[in-house]
Amino acid sequence: MAVRAVRGAVQLERDEAGHMHEQVSALLTAVLERNGLTPDDLISMWFTATPDLHSDFPAVAARQLGITDVPLLCAQELDIAGAMPRVVRVLAHVATERTKDEIAHVYLGAAGALRKDIAQ
Repeated sequence: MAVRAVRGAVQLERDEAGHMHEQVSALLTAVLERNGLTPDDLISMWFTATPDLHSDFPAVAARQLGITDVPLLCAQELDIAGAMPRVVRVLAHVATERTKDEIAHVYLGAAGALRKDIAQ
């Protein structure tokens, strides 16, 4: 069993807590499903949100999905001129048998433009 990192991101349409929870839940569900993971495989998760998101912590969506015994951390993404607005990113550390090449990084919707080289 190896520790691997899985990346993902989603762009929100608006800064509303319910919308954030819905979109981050969809992102986390896709990360788990595409990598054959369960919440028991999660070691830790780090979320970032662009500075224009204020409605809630992205980690709330993980807790609402039942991810309750995994350390979660939220931080603000760098405020870079011209960067994509309203983006939540996740970096999940997981225990898996998959190789680095087999990890599916998940970029939903318009966020796919952030990492065309690894988005699946």
